[in-house]
Amino acid sequence: MEGECSLGFDLAHLAHRSLLREVLLTPKPGLVDRRNCGSHRDMDLSSFLASARAIAPWFRRFFQRGLDGCAVPAELFLVGIRADGMACERAMLHATGGVNTHKGSIFAFGLLCAAAGRLVGQGRALHRDPLCAEVAAVCSRVVEELRRPGEAGTAGEHLYRRHGLTGARGEAASGFATVRNHALPAFERLRPHGPRTALHGALLELLAFNPDTNVVSRGGLAGLEFLQGDAMRLRRDGGVAAPDYLRRLAALDDEAIRRNLSPGGSADLLAVTWFLAHLPAATPDRLPCHWAPCHRVPCH
Repeated sequence: MEGECSLGFDLAHLAHRSLLREVLLTPKPGLVDRRNCGSHRDMDLSSFLASARAIAPWFRRFFQRGLDGCAVPAELFLVGIRADGMACERAMLHATGGVNTHKGSIFAFGLLCAAAGRLVGQGRALHRDPLCAEVAAVCSRVVEELRRPGEAGTAGEHLYRRHGLTGARGEAASGFATVRNHALPAFERLRPHGPRTALHGALLELLAFNPDTNVVSRGGLAGLEFLQGDAMRLRRDGGVAAPDYLRRLAALDDEAIRRNLSPGGSADLLAVTWFLAHLPAATPDRLPCHWAPCHRVPCH
């Protein structure tokens, strides 16, 4: 891997840790965790751990791509990292024997790490809001790709045309608005109560407010309405402050499995929540590898 920058390494490590925090959180309705395999028959906890190990080194490369391409206009940058994204997916599939465990997370964290590299290369502060804004700028055209003429070629295109749902593309194009508006505030509010409680609070917000295309692809809009409605009821009853919230989450897990629902999009956003909540700060006065900002020395 190129660019052994300390900040790039730190961000890659944080992304990997975020993936582990997500998968190990238990219980999670319909998702793989330490309790069960959720609504999945082709993956388990060990496959997620192997997948996370396999893709972690690539996040440093995404950071370096952003650093190298910090002078490229945001709307033109994405095409330059798509080959790396596909290569990262191949590493995931090799580690899992062909099972898609982290495709959504590769998309999200590839963008976040690349956007971080761009910010640092431009001499800008690496904080949540500018980072998410840079992701949005890089992804300003990704939703348009769902509107291309002809038959729907992907599940995302099909769901967009049938229900108007933009999925992971829309979330990235919004700068992870669902995370910033719902999951992160809950996480920060509950942070003094420990990481598990804070993550469960963030998960509950995502289950309630994220129009998860993974859920719709398995259970239609009725499945999404059920999952969001149950999460909303638990929120109204006190959320993680309710004395029986773990029992109710486990019961929702059982029912999600019975209905074959898996909120994989919310799982990806939960990992993003952890990442943004623990983001290190880098300013123009503290750049990695003696890098010169783009506005002073052009990137090559």
